Amino acid sequence: MTSLVADLFIGQIARLQRTFTDEDVRVCKALTNDYSPVYNSDQDVWKTYYNQPIVPGLLAEGLITQVVSEKLPGKACVLLQKELVFYRPVHVGDVITAELEIIDIHEERSWITQKVTCLNDQGNEVIKGQIVILVLGN
Repeated sequence: MTSLVADLFIGQIARLQRTFTDEDVRVCKALTNDYSPVYNSDQDVWKTYYNQPIVPGLLAEGLITQVVSEKLPGKACVLLQKELVFYRPVHVGDVITAELEIIDIHEERSWITQKVTCLNDQGNEVIKGQIVILVLGN
């Protein structure tokens, strides 16, 4: 039987970019029922820490899982573990680049560990961490 991760290698990298919109935030809030005032431009609560409302963290994480499903490994897989630190806020209109790099492969379990780095359009790190995924198939 051929390994599901045989075509992957340590050091392999994939990237995707996305610009988050007001509509993205609206849909995310509706799907998750997370209506925190930190996402709304008509609220003042976010002004203590940020210069504008923030994009929900779950929405920003979606770009990471998009890289997994479309590019690396680009196969059916399940997220087993995630450890992410949000260093800076993501705002509507920000162009975010998510980069994933394979740092470990457990061939017998079909697990891969990937380093996660997300940068905004100014080159600042906004999210950093790692994920472990189970590769299920093609």
